[in-house]
Amino acid sequence: MRAVFLLLFIMVSTAFALDTTPLETLPVQEGGRKKPYRVFADESLLSMAGRSSVPIGDEKRSAMEVITGLWLEPEAWISQPLILINNLQLKEAAGLDASRKLFSHEELVQNPQFVALLQKTQAAKRAVKDGKLTGMDKQVEEVGMRLAEFEQLFRGDLFRVVANPDGEGAPWFTVRPDDPTFVALSTAWKENDEAAFAKAAAEFRDALARQAPEMQPPAWKLDLENSYQQAHPFRWAWILYLLGGITLAVTSLRGRKVGYVLGWIFAGAGFLCQLAGFVCRVIIAGRPPVSNMYESVIWVAFGAVFFALIFEAIYRSRFFLLGATFAAVIPLILADTQPLALDSSIQPLVPVLQSNFWLATHVLIITLSYAAFLLALGVAHIVLGKVILGRKPAAALYNYIYRTLQVGVLLLAIGTILGAVWANYSWGRFWDWDPKETWALVALLVYLFILHGRIAGAWAGFGLAIGAVLAFQTIIMAWYGVNFVLGVGLHSYGFGSGGFGYAITFVVVELLFTAAAIVRHLAGKKSAAPKSAAQAVS
Repeated sequence: MRAVFLLLFIMVSTAFALDTTPLETLPVQEGGRKKPYRVFADESLLSMAGRSSVPIGDEKRSAMEVITGLWLEPEAWISQPLILINNLQLKEAAGLDASRKLFSHEELVQNPQFVALLQKTQAAKRAVKDGKLTGMDKQVEEVGMRLAEFEQLFRGDLFRVVANPDGEGAPWFTVRPDDPTFVALSTAWKENDEAAFAKAAAEFRDALARQAPEMQPPAWKLDLENSYQQAHPFRWAWILYLLGGITLAVTSLRGRKVGYVLGWIFAGAGFLCQLAGFVCRVIIAGRPPVSNMYESVIWVAFGAVFFALIFEAIYRSRFFLLGATFAAVIPLILADTQPLALDSSIQPLVPVLQSNFWLATHVLIITLSYAAFLLALGVAHIVLGKVILGRKPAAALYNYIYRTLQVGVLLLAIGTILGAVWANYSWGRFWDWDPKETWALVALLVYLFILHGRIAGAWAGFGLAIGAVLAFQTIIMAWYGVNFVLGVGLHSYGFGSGGFGYAITFVVVELLFTAAAIVRHLAGKKSAAPKSAAQAVS
């Protein structure tokens, strides 16, 4: 048996020399929409393995290589490590190697301890009324879903490439195993014949295109999505923002004029990358790009830089750009590096969101308010950083925080009111103390309290900076906590999992940062206090 698997592994390794480009824009129906085969391959491997490439032997193999191999030569992949298991407790309970993250279908289904855990989890899911699992059961369930996806790919069930003439929403079919063009494609793959594979792929695509041509998606749209998938515009955006922020920071003392121009160039280039990415997503999906957590995260980063560019054009201060670039980098890096928690795939809208008017008003406005608060957070960090370093911030910096908070409060208030109107339109009531609604109101009241305190003279600029940092934690709760921690309420379409450690770390670091600033501020006030007459004489 080992000799057979070794032979299959050698066959797989040599077959990877084939160029899979001819299949990249082949339309596949999956997840309720039609997408290029490359996108389908990337999303499938990401779902199973948690990454866009996997190590096979001494080399990394792309999603196109792996998923195409599973389609055309499935028997060679049963023993390859493609199933992600991250949880250490689960690996220990199943007797698996704790140092590994990827495991093969074969070793999992032949592991009696893991099979027992899976059966126990399935029984627990049936016993729970809402079907929601927690703890170890949830971890096992996630691995079970990855195994199920592998099995569907192994059987060919997910490769729906044959158009259905019955209608736009009708499910497509898988290709027949005895289809001559498919047989030729599979044979060329197994024989590692480059010329034959390219010829067979062209014939295969032509044959599929002739079946229900009226149901085929436009070629330009497939090309656009394929190009978007390969370009990674939001990755380039955070790289350019980071370069802009570093340039502005390094040239804060010397070379300010040149550094400021370069900062504008880098920030502007990153902004254009994000804009291009959003335009592509809007064209591909046919809706505003804020329907899930991933899209809202990259949109908030975009909004923060957008507001910073506007304020910079007015004030020419460099601090808006400096605060925004570093503040935008963090969410964009998370979106780029945490694909399991923040799913970047383009999915059809759930029924409650199928109104581009409300999606483009309520959701866009609410998330733009988060962007303004993120910008205020970035500028507040500059202020508090100066305080911690023993430097006195310029009075203008406090005014910058005040202006951005005003914008954020206005947008959050408008967005919350529009959300109530949409709730009445969708659910028949304006307000029901749903967790999302409640925390949106809490965040609005907290920011109003901070602005009111500034106007009433209860605290000066330093208090405003502290408030901008602490109040943003309510945004974290309304934005992330409700959907990823509480996981209850009518806004279930935004629910997800993962990233809890990052969120807690962020909150703790922010609390420690503000505590350090307060201590340093109080120490500075004490040392600057006028001495008494007796102390002056002594």
